[in-house]
Amino acid sequence: LTEEENPFYRPMAMMLYAYGMGDIETFNHALVDYQSTLKKFPPPAAFTQIHPVKLKYELRFNHLAPFYTCSLLYVLAFLICCFGMLFAPIQLNRIAFYLLLLALAFHTWALVSRIYISGYPPVTNLYSSAIFIGWGCVVIGIIIESIFRLGVGNLLAAIAGFLTLLIAHFLSLDGDTMEVMQAVLDTKFWLATHVTTVTLGY
Repeated sequence: LTEEENPFYRPMAMMLYAYGMGDIETFNHALVDYQSTLKKFPPPAAFTQIHPVKLKYELRFNHLAPFYTCSLLYVLAFLICCFGMLFAPIQLNRIAFYLLLLALAFHTWALVSRIYISGYPPVTNLYSSAIFIGWGCVVIGIIIESIFRLGVGNLLAAIAGFLTLLIAHFLSLDGDTMEVMQAVLDTKFWLATHVTTVTLGY
C-alpha cells in the first residue's frame, strides 16, 4: 500500500529505517507519529477484542513448546520399553507406563490449552487432527497396558504419540496452526461432536 492508501505507511517506514540505522531520536519521533495516527485511525473492533489474558496465555504456551516436550517424553518411554524387553521387563515397563502417564497429562493440557486459545474443539485442521489422533492412540495404548501389562501397550502409546507429533511438526511448517479449515460441518457444535468422534474412530 502507498502512503495515500495507508496512513501508517510513513511512520512505520521511518521506524524501520531508524531502527536499521540505530537512530534512536528519529525512531522515537516516528513512534510518536505512529501513536497519533493510531488515535486518528483506530483498528477495527475485531483486532481490539483479543482478551489480554488469553494473549499472554498463548505467548507462554508457545514459549513452553509442550508438544516438543511430549515428543521427547514419548521417545524416552520408547527407549525404556526397549531396554525393559531386554533386561528387566516388569520394572522398566512400569517406569515407562508412569512416564507415558506424565506425557499424556502434558499432551492433554496442551490440547485443552489449544481449545481455550482458539475457542474451537480439538480438530480444526490437519495439524490439530494429528495431535488429537496421537492423543487418542496414547490413551488406547495406556488402557491396553493397564489391562495386560506386557509392554505392548507402552510401545504402542510411545510410537504413536511420537510419530503423530512428528507429523504435526511438519504440518506446522505451513504457517498458522490455529487456522480453522472450511469444512462442510464448519460449526463449533459439529466440530465438537461429529468431527471429533470420526477422528477418534480413525
